[in-house]
Amino acid sequence: MTDKKYRVLAVEDEPSICQVCLRTLEGMGLEVTIAINGQIGQALIQQETFDLCLVDIRTPIMNGKNLYAYALNHYPDIAKRIIFTTGDLMDETTQGFLDAAGQPFLPKPFTPSDLKKIITETLGKLENCN
Repeated sequence: MTDKKYRVLAVEDEPSICQVCLRTLEGMGLEVTIAINGQIGQALIQQETFDLCLVDIRTPIMNGKNLYAYALNHYPDIAKRIIFTTGDLMDETTQGFLDAAGQPFLPKPFTPSDLKKIITETLGKLENCN
């Protein structure tokens, strides 16, 4: 990766997962902002610029699916930079959504090394597109 300080928005309502994301991503030299639901994530996307978003599919108030739909309509560039997470069993609806979105996906629970791997791979693809 380049020397650029990447900004990551993590939309996550579980405090323990938030801590793993903060420690891991800041340890990678990334700047991390946490939103505890999709509605807060939406407001942050409107106000700030993020290089990547780590979005839990199930968050209160506004879920990750709705946040993704919003991003597709209003900020299509950031919609291409979303990595989804969920602890849900993969039912047909969730699997269908992930297949249709075509974005990277990280199942919970995940380890710091799982998180590092998917973030590094995704940022590498973004750098290759620039």
